[in-house]
Amino acid sequence: MLSMTKRFGQKTGNKAVKHAREQDESSYALPFEYVIGWKSDSIQLGDHPGTQRGIGFDYRGNVNLADYPDARRMDLRQTIRDPFEQVQVRQFNQDSTTPIYAVCDLSSSMQFRGRQRKLDKAIEIAIAVANSAHRAGDLFGFIGYNQQVLEDYTLPLSRNLHQSKEAIGLLHDYQQMQVGADGMPDVPNFLGQTRGLVFWISDFHIPLNVIEKTLMAMSAHQVVPIVLWDDEEYKKLPKFGFGTMIDLENGRNRTLFFRAEVKAKFVAAFNERRHALEALFWRFDSPALFMHGDYKPDIMTHYFEQTM
Repeated sequence: MLSMTKRFGQKTGNKAVKHAREQDESSYALPFEYVIGWKSDSIQLGDHPGTQRGIGFDYRGNVNLADYPDARRMDLRQTIRDPFEQVQVRQFNQDSTTPIYAVCDLSSSMQFRGRQRKLDKAIEIAIAVANSAHRAGDLFGFIGYNQQVLEDYTLPLSRNLHQSKEAIGLLHDYQQMQVGADGMPDVPNFLGQTRGLVFWISDFHIPLNVIEKTLMAMSAHQVVPIVLWDDEEYKKLPKFGFGTMIDLENGRNRTLFFRAEVKAKFVAAFNERRHALEALFWRFDSPALFMHGDYKPDIMTHYFEQTM
């Protein structure tokens, strides 16, 4: 039954949701606060604790003035105590930048439309990540994949917010069907060597062993899995009567006779899948964020408050 819920999405007659680019900018893709749980080794000034010596508030230790000739940081107390009568100066680590990535699943299952198309929600989240990175002074990169990593929808790390938002926004017109997510294991090859924060946006309707393999390959980074599920996939199925299910990845359809028992099996399968995903992500210290409703920046900020 789980494979059925994986392969099939409910065919709905909902009206098309207006493109996010038509929404009021004041309420769309608002930035959120994120936390970096490690010290960045970047030499560029930013807002996160770093390992590079410089101007900051993170005390690094004392050295001789001859080794670090900055009299402004002279430590009189340690100088007086020094048995070798060497002038001591304080050293601090500078705040640095951190690479921020949004990795987006562009397989056909992301075309599922309940109240909103999954891909449109993913686009809003990716733009919110870009806005947040820009506000923090960090570099932002975007990687899109389906059967393979799509270089036309992949952006290298940069500070060009306008270019990032414009490129991601092009995905509103992306309608490719009958494609899977086989390119997922290749995504880590497009991430830099420097430890970064990776927002992985997908419905994760793929085999757990493939997800595990990809997480292992991304172990050098901190991954934030954002799981996009829609209640109409399983909670709002018909209670009684016939319904047509469409496999978005191969175009096949199947007619089912729904009743309470069938609906209960769908819900149970999704709940079982959720527990399996949560357990897998916890093994890699990457707790999942399940997002059923609209994107709200407070949800993202709260995630970091609770997990980082």
